[in-house]
Amino acid sequence: MKVLKFGGTSLGSPENIKKVIAIVAKKSQNDQLIIVVSAFSGVTNQLQECSRLAEKGDENYKAQLDELINRHLEAVQDLLGAKAQSGLMAKVRLVLNEIEDILKGVFLIQELSNKTLDKVIGSGEVLSAFIVNEFFLQEGMKSNLINPLEFILTDSEFGKANVDMALTEEKIKPYFQNQKADVLVCPGFVSKDLYGNSTTLGRGGSDYTAALIAAALDAPELEIWTDVSGMMTANPKYVKQAFAIPQIDYEEAMELTHFGAKVLYPPSVHPVYKKGIPIYIKNTFEPDAEGTKIHEFPEPDSQSIKGISCIENIALFNLSGSSMVGIPYFSHRLFEALAQAKVSVILITQASSEHSICVAIDLEDVEKAKFAIEKAFSLEFKEEMLNPLYVETDLAIVALVSSQMKNQIGLSGKMFSVLGQNGINIKAIAQGSSEKNISAVIDKKQVKKALNTLHESFFLSDLKRVNLFIVGTGNVGQTLIDQLNQQSEYLKEHNQIDLRISGIANSRKMLFDLNGIPLENAVETLMEKGQKMDLEDFLLEMKALNLRNSIFIDNTAHEVVANTYAGVLESSISVVTPNKIACTGKFGDYKNLKNLALRYRSHFRFETNVGAGLPVINTLDDLIKSGDEVLGIQAVLSGSLNFIFNNYTGEGESFADVVKQAQVEGFTEPDPRIDLSGVDVKRKILILLRESGFEMELDDIDTIPFIPEKCMQAENVEKFFEAIAKEEAHFKKLVEEANAEGKKLKYVATFENGKANTGLEKVAPDSPLYNLEGKDNIVLFNTKRYPEQPLVIKGAGAGAAVTASGIFGDIIRIANAL
Repeated sequence: MKVLKFGGTSLGSPENIKKVIAIVAKKSQNDQLIIVVSAFSGVTNQLQECSRLAEKGDENYKAQLDELINRHLEAVQDLLGAKAQSGLMAKVRLVLNEIEDILKGVFLIQELSNKTLDKVIGSGEVLSAFIVNEFFLQEGMKSNLINPLEFILTDSEFGKANVDMALTEEKIKPYFQNQKADVLVCPGFVSKDLYGNSTTLGRGGSDYTAALIAAALDAPELEIWTDVSGMMTANPKYVKQAFAIPQIDYEEAMELTHFGAKVLYPPSVHPVYKKGIPIYIKNTFEPDAEGTKIHEFPEPDSQSIKGISCIENIALFNLSGSSMVGIPYFSHRLFEALAQAKVSVILITQASSEHSICVAIDLEDVEKAKFAIEKAFSLEFKEEMLNPLYVETDLAIVALVSSQMKNQIGLSGKMFSVLGQNGINIKAIAQGSSEKNISAVIDKKQVKKALNTLHESFFLSDLKRVNLFIVGTGNVGQTLIDQLNQQSEYLKEHNQIDLRISGIANSRKMLFDLNGIPLENAVETLMEKGQKMDLEDFLLEMKALNLRNSIFIDNTAHEVVANTYAGVLESSISVVTPNKIACTGKFGDYKNLKNLALRYRSHFRFETNVGAGLPVINTLDDLIKSGDEVLGIQAVLSGSLNFIFNNYTGEGESFADVVKQAQVEGFTEPDPRIDLSGVDVKRKILILLRESGFEMELDDIDTIPFIPEKCMQAENVEKFFEAIAKEEAHFKKLVEEANAEGKKLKYVATFENGKANTGLEKVAPDSPLYNLEGKDNIVLFNTKRYPEQPLVIKGAGAGAAVTASGIFGDIIRIANAL
């Protein structure tokens, strides 16, 4: 004899019920089956809502009840032929009429006891069983309807009655011995007390009904049929990559169900656990899927963690004070007060100093728990022997579950580390001495991020997903996306990094996609599907998504975007940018961004601020962290200016023509005055000095201009080109003077003896700067370790490709650190 239980979703529609009969027909060929059924999906909630409305005197209960009545009558009509309908309709209407009468009475007196509520909500399973059994009969099965009120006996704790196990088992055995039908259909959830009153076994109690029957009859197995293919490694509503656990032991299953795994009602495990009866969790809609086997001695499994679960809507009570230290029975008084108030404690943690104790409870119980605790310790609160009771709400518990934790080193450390790296603050932790789970209390809004982060770390550790939010799709932005697309598969295969664009924006549109915006045509997709761009909305959505391993990439040069970095870093989202504005504003603001990144475990990367793709800042960072000290810097930091003075000879093309060429080839900003003013170089040397540990402002750096002021004051770019064309003699003279001395013109940034300056210099042939070609940059660091021969970093310092590669490098460095 086998016991199968079908949940509400399996019976949610006539089409689904037809899937159930296909499963039952196949299995009934060799065994007598007991089929335990839940109410149709949503019916129990609807019956409860009708009851609450009636209690309030709200006539809307009638409309909801009518909807429920019609649903069951329509199910009868859809499933059964005319001949079978008449007899069943009478039974169904009898139950429905009784519900109507009860609710009418509740409405009139506006009072609803738990006893009455049990009578109402238990009728959903009764109706479901009537319809399913009749359908089986119509389809030619030898089926019989059985009544659990005759063998499941409980106390009178209405709402969640406690089963009298000995008496129930004593009743079940003879009851089923007399049942000869091939298929026995039994309503789940419902029971009766010793006085004959209807009771219920708690929400999810249909599983419990099936388990009680299976245990009493020593069934070879218990099958729970639902809408998922087994117990999942995490809640698939939050974790799309969750998968079914092939096998799990009873204790692990109980831990997972306790911590929110909805696929199985927690008390259901215990009756079959005692008898060693395996439980199979199966999917009605994928009956051939393997599902999950819950049994006593699962085979050795390399996976140390079996599942990650959570309980939402948690409140945390913190009771603290000096009077707690060394006082006997203090904890006893606390838990006694909560028990008398019928408040279930979900998690407990206490400091070894005995100065405080935390308990986590269901959010619904906050008020009565608060009242009970304050009453129990009223004297201590009055005499200020205890601190005021501190209550935090809108929390959740996440838990790692495994029976093998005791033999695994570092699981707790890994759990807390990955949560911390993603900015998830832990309010409280608990791990039982049996080491079956590690639990952490966190903000409810962080649940999705926490579950995905933990799931990736413990189940998908060979592939780390990084969520990119890109603002700016110009030359650099588009080139970066092209590079991401080109290297995507390589990074997955060789570095186990999955880079995904989850959000993208330009000045006109923005777009988000949790599944990732296609790299091969991201900008086209943005323009086709995106909505109007609003920076504030973009940032709010990025933060609200709260995705793990998130990186905000600013490819713009806008101050308004740079001013948002603090809020992004505070949200534990890393920032990568070629935008120099944030690092060259006030020193206090720059330092604040660095501190925020440390505090919130995010990363602030700006390698491309100096030297585009050259490893200038990272090299400097390594020097400083390893204890070196910068004594001097000499650098050509403008690829655009180097390109201009390498190509302007004073004999061929005019200075204006060379600048125009640099602009067309993308070596300058759209307005070349930004480059020619030297302010860009000034910002770059300032960043290097700040990264070297010097507290300097932009105004501390002297700049010697080489462009006539009247040119720089031109009203637009076109007028500027006209103005510098008229000053050709000035630029020609600069080149001729340098040539006469056997030198070349380079725009140089220098730091020496605590002072910094930028300007056009004549560089001699023996200088490393002399032979700098094209758009290349060069940086010379004189440090305590490199006092005579400087450390030299040289290479291309401008252009979309090298800048994008520098941004890409920062992304990879962050991904490797996550």
